[in-house]
Amino acid sequence: MTRFALTLEFDGGPYMGLQRQAHGPSVQQAVEEAVFSVTGETVIMCAAGRTDAGVHARAMRVHVDIEKALTAFRLMEALNARLRLAGEAIAVLDCTEMTGNWHARFSCVGRRYLYRIVNRRAPLTLDAGKAWNVKQPLDERAMHAAAQALVGRHDFTTFRSTHCQADSPLKTLDRLDVRREGDEVLIAAAARSFLHHQVRSMVGCLVLVGQGHWEVARMAEALAARDRAALGHNAPPDGLYFMEAVY
Repeated sequence: MTRFALTLEFDGGPYMGLQRQAHGPSVQQAVEEAVFSVTGETVIMCAAGRTDAGVHARAMRVHVDIEKALTAFRLMEALNARLRLAGEAIAVLDCTEMTGNWHARFSCVGRRYLYRIVNRRAPLTLDAGKAWNVKQPLDERAMHAAAQALVGRHDFTTFRSTHCQADSPLKTLDRLDVRREGDEVLIAAAARSFLHHQVRSMVGCLVLVGQGHWEVARMAEALAARDRAALGHNAPPDGLYFMEAVY
């Protein structure tokens, strides 16, 4: 039995999320079916993180255990061919044989996300479904200043989905940076792990700051409230990307 680590890029638009769902297609299902078509083996794909419907990935790290004798390169090529033929919006960017007790989820010590906002009045064409189109001008400097109140170890109940299954709302946010590149406002978040909807909830409130609807200080007040009712807005999934799993 060989454990293969796969790095996946995918468009989250066609899927109900990364994990298998009873009510629609998922990234996990597509990859597991591709593995079966290549090897004849039923596998369970384990991932570094979970993504909701519509959330994308630049480099999601996952693993599968396979008995058939295959090189990493042959497996990667075969999976990409099967995924392409099936019309899946998924690509395997890298495939590596792993040793020891390495695990895509439990060995991961950090996760990075990026949220893309296209800040212009014109609607999205090339980036439709790949970014959040915010038409009102945003003050990215005020957004960055407000974001720093969330960095560190806090109770993130305000920014946690009511459906979150984590044992505790306590998380340590290592980084939350806001910068502008032309029409794009980019929000980078890094932590060991995140709560369900945490990044989207933080981004939604930062946009309220950028629009001038919230004062910079209100972000800290929302955090201190430890109450989902204090949340101003939950950003749509379109602009969220899983960027990296750190090992």
